[in-house]
Amino acid sequence: MTRTVVVTGATSGIGRATARELARRGDRLVLAARSPTTLAEVREECRAAGAAAITVPMDVTEPGAVAALADAAQAEYGGVDAWVHTAAVMSYGRFDETPAEVFEQVVRTDLLAAAAVAREALLRFRAAGGGTLVLTGSVLGHITAPYMSGYVAAKWGLQGLARTLQQEARETPGIAICLVNPGSVDTPVYRQAANYLGRIGRPPPPVAAPERVARAIAGCLDRPRREVSVGRLNVIMRVGFTALPGVYDVLVGPLMRLAGLTRQPVAAHRGIVFTPNPAGEAVRGGWVPDVSQLVRAAGGRAAGVASAVRRRLP
Repeated sequence: MTRTVVVTGATSGIGRATARELARRGDRLVLAARSPTTLAEVREECRAAGAAAITVPMDVTEPGAVAALADAAQAEYGGVDAWVHTAAVMSYGRFDETPAEVFEQVVRTDLLAAAAVAREALLRFRAAGGGTLVLTGSVLGHITAPYMSGYVAAKWGLQGLARTLQQEARETPGIAICLVNPGSVDTPVYRQAANYLGRIGRPPPPVAAPERVARAIAGCLDRPRREVSVGRLNVIMRVGFTALPGVYDVLVGPLMRLAGLTRQPVAAHRGIVFTPNPAGEAVRGGWVPDVSQLVRAAGGRAAGVASAVRRRLP
């Protein structure tokens, strides 16, 4: 059955990968993000895959923007069957050295906007008699890491919000609330983050492909699950954080500086916390090789070699 799915944060990283994944599955898409130009690119990618797709440029932190997005989906497709919320921003820096307005905007985007999306989605789902909401959390909703206080605080809040919504949803049959918690993912968000630390951030290994997270999100739409973890070390980190807090706190700082930060210096800047950067929007961040592209390239070279050999044969 073809579904109508709203995807917020659709221009980059996990959101863009999810839009492509759902397009391949034939869903009708309502794509939303801040950058009209990049949104148009994603729309054409989805249409090329055979999906119906419209775009709604908007900022999820603006009052009334989420309701207007739901209205646009209603007007175009007659309703909303599912909503995938992936919009997020990030900031690096010690808490006391990060401007208050940056910290607050990270929390506003990553937590309060998710709450606004959930409120609107649930309103529409109750009227329609059902629907699925997928929120994108993080392993940092279960553990902590230095220099990312706004993001960590927001993801911990999102974890609590999702759990509460799941409890309340037991009273509304047909409505499912899912939380997908990735670990490190190869997306542009680390380079696009605000930075007051002097070194560009990076995803600490092991790093998952955004397409893997997108498949987990699509799986939740097919068969809703309360929580899905994507990342080989997520469980280990959560156990260490809970069972050995003293050891965890001793190790997490040095490990963060070693594996979670590059050696590339950077001047203080606000990144995309307040405004988008279309030039930096993509599915992947370039932190790990895209194996599928490498396979296609290798296959193309092999085909070229085989063709050359055939031409030389008598």
